[in-house]
Amino acid sequence: MNKKEKTYDAVKMMREIRDKISQETQNMTFEQLKAYINKKLTKNTTKLVGQK
Repeated sequence: MNKKEKTYDAVKMMREIRDKISQETQNMTFEQLKAYINKKLTKNTTKLVGQK
């Protein structure tokens, strides 16, 4: 069986993103975390799943 060489590692990318978010939010209160999430969602132009 021939194994294709991966040019993109989605699992590695997801772990890096998760670690970055964890570092940015580790000492936040619940209110600060809500504000962080709202800021990120309003800044982002990508449509979320279920949005039209």
